[in-house]
Amino acid sequence: MNIREEKQKREQVILSPYAQLSAHSKGRERPEEECLIRTCYERDRDRILHSKSFRRLKHKTQVFIAPEGDHYRTRLTHTLEVAQIARTIATSLCLNESLTEAIALGHDLGHTPFGHTGEEVFNEICPFPFEHNLQSLRVVRELENGTGLNLTYEVQDGIVSHCSGYTPDTLEGYAVYVSDKIAYINHDIDDAVRGGVLRYEDLPQDCIDILGDTHSKRIHTMIVDIIENSYAKNGIFKSLAISEATQKLRRFLFDNVYVGSAAKAEETKAKDILRRLFEYFIQNKDKMPDEFIFRAEKDGLERSVCDYIAGMTDNFAVSLYKNLFIPKSWN
Repeated sequence: MNIREEKQKREQVILSPYAQLSAHSKGRERPEEECLIRTCYERDRDRILHSKSFRRLKHKTQVFIAPEGDHYRTRLTHTLEVAQIARTIATSLCLNESLTEAIALGHDLGHTPFGHTGEEVFNEICPFPFEHNLQSLRVVRELENGTGLNLTYEVQDGIVSHCSGYTPDTLEGYAVYVSDKIAYINHDIDDAVRGGVLRYEDLPQDCIDILGDTHSKRIHTMIVDIIENSYAKNGIFKSLAISEATQKLRRFLFDNVYVGSAAKAEETKAKDILRRLFEYFIQNKDKMPDEFIFRAEKDGLERSVCDYIAGMTDNFAVSLYKNLFIPKSWN
């Protein structure tokens, strides 16, 4: 027996009957020889972690566009916080930790430059709907390395199902779904206070009384509530009180941070950058990297240009815009 097979046997003994066993995976689109050491989900986690798309998350916006300061969240730090929360929930409920972590690490690979602002632009200018979760799936299925990462069905399902309106097939996928919201609700409060957009005393007091008066207390309360209400059950559940307080806090953030606040002051400029880049490459497709020129023949020009720009970091998009559209000084 090899090490992977030993791990799979341990899963059968240790994990919940509602967990997704790696030995029962629906497999990959392109069959490949199993690893002697790692389970299929451990292998998927490693592929995501070592991908270029994952590394680019460090220079992609979470909420604040081009913040001055080292302590604001980026899309990468958000992803790591989601993974930490999801792993805590998964291990406490005896779910498959490796599957959970792989989904969490890959869930935002398809985010555009400038966060949801970029997503809005692509929905305005592309002749097809754009959703970052579907783009994340496209990254792992086709774009990364030119052929995709050939991930298991369960990881792909969890990645595409981390947004509202989608239903994961596994409890591990549900764990990431709820962990994403726990992470961004709490760290966006932290960043908004740091940026002077909010004060802690502005937060709804009834929510604070229930959830906690600090960042760590609120996260702890939300996680413990899920674990206590979901333990030994075929589902991920929250108590009514915690669920209502969380939703009210989320609505507060939409009203006071995500829409129309100082945190969004640079959105118009960011949208203009992406529109100009899209128009430029539609007219000059030969200026894209070869892999996207090739994809334009296969998938259509608009789809290929969208893929190219969506994969850019904020920094690269701004630098490219300057090189293309801002006159250089004369030496």
